[in-house]
Amino acid sequence: MPFTPATADMRFVLDHIVQIADMAATERFAAASDDVVDAVLEGVGQLAAGEWAPLLRTGDTVGAKWTPEGVVMPEGFKQAYHDYVEGGWGTIGVPEAFGGQGLPFVIQTAVLDTLGSANMGFALCPTLTVGAIEALAHHGSPEQQALYLPHLATGEWTGTMNLTEPQAGSDVGALRSTAKPLDEGKWSIKGTKIYISFGDHDMTPNIVHLVLARTPGAPAGTKGISLFLVPKYRLNEDGTPGDFNDVRVVSIEHKMGLHASPTCVLSFGDHDDCIGELIGAEYGGIRAMFTMMNNARLNVGLQGVQVAEAATQAAVAYALDRVQSARAGSPDKTSVRIVEHPDVRRMLLRMKAQTQAARALVYYAAAQVDRAALGEAGAQERLDILTPLAKAHGTDLGNEVASLGIQVHGGMGYVEETGAAQFFRDARITPIYEGTNGIQAADLVGRKLSMAKGGVFAQLIADMKAEAKDAGLVTLIDACDEIGRSMARLDVDDKLAASYPFLTMLSVATCGWLMERSGALATGDDDFGRMKRAACAFYVAQIVPEALGLKAAATANAAVLYSVDAEAFAA
Repeated sequence: MPFTPATADMRFVLDHIVQIADMAATERFAAASDDVVDAVLEGVGQLAAGEWAPLLRTGDTVGAKWTPEGVVMPEGFKQAYHDYVEGGWGTIGVPEAFGGQGLPFVIQTAVLDTLGSANMGFALCPTLTVGAIEALAHHGSPEQQALYLPHLATGEWTGTMNLTEPQAGSDVGALRSTAKPLDEGKWSIKGTKIYISFGDHDMTPNIVHLVLARTPGAPAGTKGISLFLVPKYRLNEDGTPGDFNDVRVVSIEHKMGLHASPTCVLSFGDHDDCIGELIGAEYGGIRAMFTMMNNARLNVGLQGVQVAEAATQAAVAYALDRVQSARAGSPDKTSVRIVEHPDVRRMLLRMKAQTQAARALVYYAAAQVDRAALGEAGAQERLDILTPLAKAHGTDLGNEVASLGIQVHGGMGYVEETGAAQFFRDARITPIYEGTNGIQAADLVGRKLSMAKGGVFAQLIADMKAEAKDAGLVTLIDACDEIGRSMARLDVDDKLAASYPFLTMLSVATCGWLMERSGALATGDDDFGRMKRAACAFYVAQIVPEALGLKAAATANAAVLYSVDAEAFAA
C-alpha cells in the first residue's frame, strides 16, 4: 500500500497555525530553526516510508503473539524499532537535562504523526513512552530521573501506563491493586491491570511500568491512589537491567484491530516479589496520572489524524487507478478513473478537508504545551480547553475518514485484500481509550467551560470572532458562545445530555477558524497549494454549516432520555 509522508501539510501547519518561527526566536527553543525542522520532517519521513509502512500489513495479519516467555512481535518490528532508537527520534521533545534534544513538543507531535500515519499500531509504542517521560519529568525524584529518563528518552526502554483493572475502567477510584512498604523506600506491588498497550514485547531490554495502587490505610476513591514505578527488570547497581521483577503478561486481547499493538493483561506480584518505587507523594497518584493522561489525550487525538491520513492516501491511490464507468453526462462513453466521478471527488475532498482540519486542531493544541512552557499568558488555559476537543473530535474524524475510505474502494473496501478495512478497525478504539469521548465532553462542560468563571471559554470565542470572516462560520461561533454561556445555568443531567453535540459544534468552529486562516495563507500555485485552498473552502462552506444542525441537540434537556425506565431499552 503506498505511503508518502504528509510533510508539506505538516510544514504548512507548523508555519501558519503553530507559528514555529516565534518559538524558534526564544532561547529555550532556539534549536528549532527552519533547517532543523526540515531535517526532522525529512528524516522521520524516510524512516516511516522505508521501514515502518512496509510492516503495516504484517502487523495486522500476523500481529503480536503471546508466549509463555512473553509477547513476541512480528518479524521486522524489532529491527525497525531499533532503527527508530538509533536515529534519536524518541529524544526530539525530551529536555536536554534528561538526554533529549529539547525541541518543542509540537515537533515531537509531527514525528509521531509521520510514524503513526505509516503504521499506527506500531507508533503506539513510542507514544506511550512519551507519557511515561512526562510523568517522571514532572513527578519523579532526581534519582529516578537519572536512572530511567535517559533510557526512556532514547526509546531504549519503553514505558506503559497501568490504570485500568477488571472492576475499575473509567472509575479509576475503584482500583484494588496494592502497594505495601518495604525497607529502603521500596514497595511490594500486587494486583492485576488490563488493557495495557505494549505491556510486554521483545523489542527492548526493559519496560518501565507506571502503576496506580493503594497503600495501607489509604482513603477510599481517587484520594487514596498513589503512583509507582515498576520496571519489568529491576536495575543492577550500575543501572543495567537485572533480576526479573515478578511482572507477568497473563494474556493479550483478541481485538477488532490494532493487532500490531499487544494489549496486555498484566499480573504484578504473583510470587510476592514485585518491587516498585513511589513516584511523587503518597496519594499523589491522580495528579501524576493526569500529567500522563493529558499528554496521552493529545496523542490519541493525533492518532485520529494518523489514521485519517493513511486512509486518505489509500483512497486517493485507489481512485486514481480504478477505472469504472463513463462520467455521467459526458458524450464520451469511455470508462474513466473513478476520481472523475463527482461523488467520489466529494468523498475524497471531504477526507482531505477533515484530515487537515484534525491536524490543525491537534497541532494547535500541542503548540500550547510549548507556549505554556515558555510562560506565555493564557497558554495553559487554552491547552486545557482544547484538550477534550483535540482528543474527541480528532478521533471522531479519524473514524469518519477511515469509513469514507472504505466507501471510495467500494466492494473492495470491504475485502481485507485492499487494506482499507484495517484503517477503520484500527481507528475504532481511539474514541474509547484514554478517556472515552463522552468523558471528554463531560470534562468540557463540567470543568473547562467554568475555568476563570467562563473567561477561558470567552477568550477562545473572542479570538475566533476577531478573525472569522465567513458568515456561516461566524454564525456557528455565535451559537457556540450562546450555548456555552447557557451551560452554567443547567443542572447536571441537562448539561451532560447536551455535552457531546456541543463539543462537536465547538470543535468544528475551532477547526473552521483554523481552516479559514489556512485557506487565506495557502497562496502557492502548485498542487499542494491548490488542494489546500480547495480543502479549506470545502470545510468552511460544507462542514461548518453541518455543525449548526447540532444546535437542537446541544440545547435539549435530558427529559426525553429519562422518559422511559431503563428496562424499556430492551423492548
